Amino acid sequence: MKVGYVRVSTVGQNTARQEVLMQELGVERVFIDRQSGKDTSRPELQRLLEFVREGDTVVVESISRFARCTKDLLELIEQLTAKGVEFISKKEALDTSTPSGRFVLTIFGAVAQLEREYLLQRQKEGIAIAKQEGKYKGRKPLERAGQDTVIASWRSGEMTAVEAMQCLQMSKTTFYRRVNQIEGRERP
Repeated sequence: MKVGYVRVSTVGQNTARQEVLMQELGVERVFIDRQSGKDTSRPELQRLLEFVREGDTVVVESISRFARCTKDLLELIEQLTAKGVEFISKKEALDTSTPSGRFVLTIFGAVAQLEREYLLQRQKEGIAIAKQEGKYKGRKPLERAGQDTVIASWRSGEMTAVEAMQCLQMSKTTFYRRVNQIEGRERP
């Protein structure tokens, strides 16, 4: 059975192009994720991995739709191979049923990871320039209702830090950062 996997990075992006390709390739079942590919804990990807069985072929539009780094790509392919499932990436004309296909897969995975790292590097450089020009301030902190009251209660010993964090639904790091901001020891 041909099983397709489609992924876009955000809910607002369109999957139509990838879905049309799946129809053209005769894919019988398609799994669609609408989230970043930076990790492999995507729900539809997990369902696909549980669904496929020996003799199936997983089809993707491109490697970057399946995995973002070489390590994840190779681990996913290893899981498929262990189940007797082949992998085809249309864009790269890649087929893991051949030794050369497996070799090329490793190379394309490395290139996809390099491309992603370059993108992140350019993004970081752009943010640094925007900060220097005063155009980028970062994300505004979320205001929690009753935050000042809860922190005052914690300061006075009426509640523990853990209770205050739970009440405000904050992680330990966020809680203490917020306390430092209120006390003027850190910029907002």
